[in-house]
Amino acid sequence: MSLWHGAISDAIGRRVVIVASLAVFVLASVGCAFADSIQHLWLLRGLQGFAACAGVIVSRAIVRDLFQGPAAQRLMSHITMMFAIAPAIAPVIGGYLQTFFGWRSVFVFLTLMSGALLFACWRGLPETLPADRRQSLHPAYLARSYFRVLTSPAFLAASVAMAFNFAGLFIYIMSAPEFLIRLLGVSETAFLWLSGPAMVGLVSGAWLSARLAGRMRPQRTILLGYALMVFAATINVGINLTIPAVLPWAVLPIPFYTFGMSLSLPSLTLLALDHFPDQRGLAASCQMFLQSMNNSLIAGLLAPIAWQSTLRLSYVMAALLAVGGACALLYFALAARQTARS
Repeated sequence: MSLWHGAISDAIGRRVVIVASLAVFVLASVGCAFADSIQHLWLLRGLQGFAACAGVIVSRAIVRDLFQGPAAQRLMSHITMMFAIAPAIAPVIGGYLQTFFGWRSVFVFLTLMSGALLFACWRGLPETLPADRRQSLHPAYLARSYFRVLTSPAFLAASVAMAFNFAGLFIYIMSAPEFLIRLLGVSETAFLWLSGPAMVGLVSGAWLSARLAGRMRPQRTILLGYALMVFAATINVGINLTIPAVLPWAVLPIPFYTFGMSLSLPSLTLLALDHFPDQRGLAASCQMFLQSMNNSLIAGLLAPIAWQSTLRLSYVMAALLAVGGACALLYFALAARQTARS
């Protein structure tokens, strides 16, 4: 569904998509809490995912509806902070809920949280896309638009760069139970060992990105972010080659990696979206679709191979970053060529 939320918001407005998706998420969470079979839980979890990705996608379009240049980078950085905090504290909350109240309590919590968000958005979220800027949902128009976006070399380079940068962290998120419980020997309520350092890096990088907006060109901000990620990935491999897998050393490189990733993310996001100013929602959908597909492949195929040891995880992080860095360099080359032509 990540491929469609943005296009729908381009046609009918941002607010209605956010409110409707939250309502679906609330209903799906209620259903999960009362699920009586694993098949029902799978179906309802899928429905949660169907709705949840709207927030990530449409929020990016809302930023570009309202702001340009440094102001957009600052707001995107603040949004990145929020997206950093949520996945960092979620495993900790889930671990305690599971331990003390059982698995159904997780979905009761999600029902209450998403219900509060639904009320807040219904009361306070304005529409940011004027009627005269809305796009068609005609199948032929959509087909042409998706083809144009998904065949744009510069857009693809920036979007794939973001996807693989995030994959360097996502491989640890998907491997968290094996990494923390089996390899490092912590309990299921100690996920803060991973999510805590990751959150510190993500929030710090987003904060610095906001501070640098208007003071440093986005391209230089991105390069600085990559320098930090390369440093972190190199240290990660070195630690795992030289000392046993123990805390805190096993998680020491994580905040440096997430710092660099979060520093580069707002600028990469905006540079990609700026290629399609009249179809930002659709472009944001395509961004998220590429990242979601990449995450799915990593979770299903790569994570089970990587989590066999902490050394393998460090190698995989470095390899994923190498792909992301190559795509970023390709984007810079394509952007320079386009500038030279104009």
